[in-house]
Amino acid sequence: MPQPPDDIDAVVVRTWCSLALEALGRDREEIDAINVYPVADGDTGTNLYLTVESAAQAVEAVFVAHGTVGAAGPDAGTTDGAPGGGSAPALADAVRAMAHGALIGARGNSGTILAQLLRGMAEVLGAPAGDDDHAELLSEALRRAAESAYQAVAHPVEGTVLTVATAAAEAAAAAARTGTSGPAGTGAGCTAVARAAYEGACVALDATPGQLAVLGRAGVVDAGGRGLVDVLAALAGAFSGEAPAAERRRAPTVLPPHFTDDCPAEGGPAFEVIYLLEADDDAVARLRARLDGIGDSLVVVGGDGLWNVHVHVDDAGAAVEAGVDAGRPYRIRITHFGATGTPAPEQVQRAVVAVVPGEGLAALCREAGATTVLARPGEPPASGELVDAIRRAHAREVVLLPNDAELRHTAAAAAEQARAEGVRVALVPTRAAVQGVAALAVHEPDRRFDEDVVAMTAAAGATRYAELAVAERQSWTSAGICQAGDVLGLIDGDVAVIGADLATTAETVLHRMLSAGGELVTLVLGDGVPVAVADRLEGFVRGGHLAVDTVVYDGGRQLAPLLIGVE
Repeated sequence: MPQPPDDIDAVVVRTWCSLALEALGRDREEIDAINVYPVADGDTGTNLYLTVESAAQAVEAVFVAHGTVGAAGPDAGTTDGAPGGGSAPALADAVRAMAHGALIGARGNSGTILAQLLRGMAEVLGAPAGDDDHAELLSEALRRAAESAYQAVAHPVEGTVLTVATAAAEAAAAAARTGTSGPAGTGAGCTAVARAAYEGACVALDATPGQLAVLGRAGVVDAGGRGLVDVLAALAGAFSGEAPAAERRRAPTVLPPHFTDDCPAEGGPAFEVIYLLEADDDAVARLRARLDGIGDSLVVVGGDGLWNVHVHVDDAGAAVEAGVDAGRPYRIRITHFGATGTPAPEQVQRAVVAVVPGEGLAALCREAGATTVLARPGEPPASGELVDAIRRAHAREVVLLPNDAELRHTAAAAAEQARAEGVRVALVPTRAAVQGVAALAVHEPDRRFDEDVVAMTAAAGATRYAELAVAERQSWTSAGICQAGDVLGLIDGDVAVIGADLATTAETVLHRMLSAGGELVTLVLGDGVPVAVADRLEGFVRGGHLAVDTVVYDGGRQLAPLLIGVE
């Protein structure tokens, strides 16, 4: 068994993310239950989990890119023994990926602050370290994290996650200076510094009810700070080789009636608005001032042209318009906190949740009654996003269409979580968007659930799928060597055709697919693909297969310029 590391490297970062995700998954409901500030909406644990899940996925992608695969965890080894073969990435690559993943996946007030904490750490750990002492480096990273989080919050309040982060940084600095993590005196090193940060955070967390009146009245500690304790316990565990200590786990606190409503505090804003924003520093500074004037709980995190904006407002449209004036907002999420005594909407019997690769198909699926999750290029949805979509569908029974072979494990995890919440979920293993369209076309909510699932599964399985893509570099494929700029025709996930232009390559793909028979061809065109291409392909199908019909959909912005289905 490998010795636990005492220096920080990419494998430690990977293990840290894995342990933090495990801890937050375990404690999510407990943290949700004590969420009373800044809004008693019971989602802090969930938001922290989704934020860390996005960070962990980004780190994992870096390891995959370096040919390093395998489970992360306390026994995963070190850089010299990277699990699964290959060489581990550089520390800078891992921490930057972690920070970026947290930034684009941050949810809620607590998740947005955590994203900035991780970004602050990455600013230090991602810089060339030379011969720097790793314990000092980790201590400085924790200090920078707390400092940057305070700067990101428009009006910092003590007794919150900010206080806990500061206490952790101060304890880490003391340990780095004295070479001890506490009375036991384990010596200088990252293990000691991380343990000291965790213990300092625990002490600060216990003090939060005395610092913030709303916590004292409810008899709970700060939920965001409680989540940060899990994250810091995971950091300590990544160095020590042990799972995060369980002694800090707290039983959920029973809250007074005025904290159990899913609504803002009396007189508080009605909406939470979150979006990613592409903008320069000057525009963001103006945006901060503008949003601070119309709302509260304002947190703006990020940098280098990409930001995550979080604010509570009464006028959600004004908050979005401010983002439009500052730059390009996207992934906009608006949540209405609700009102006391407002009944929950009545559940429907059955719904379909579908992952789609572009806005065009999303609109098509919504018209057919499905709840959609948008998978943007390079940003596959996390399991938490799929669970959120299942909840939004508000149905007793849900058919889940992942529409991507790479999402099968993510979708399975989401289905399992939804089942634990009392929703009957069937996962139809669609591997492409055109299979999802075929499944949705035969969906009949009035028939028995099992019969509906069987029919949808059969329709998806009877649909062969293809996509046209453009090669980014020279590469070996199952169809031979391709050059940068070549058009690749992938049939059922494998490269089958290499061509010079989109339309001609698509004709070759269609010829191969239709040689095995077919009754209906579906074409989904991405942005920038001329309608003339669709006209040419429709003519090609008519010319060689008179009995085959063709339907064409506008897919909007999607990764592949052309998707093809043959039923």
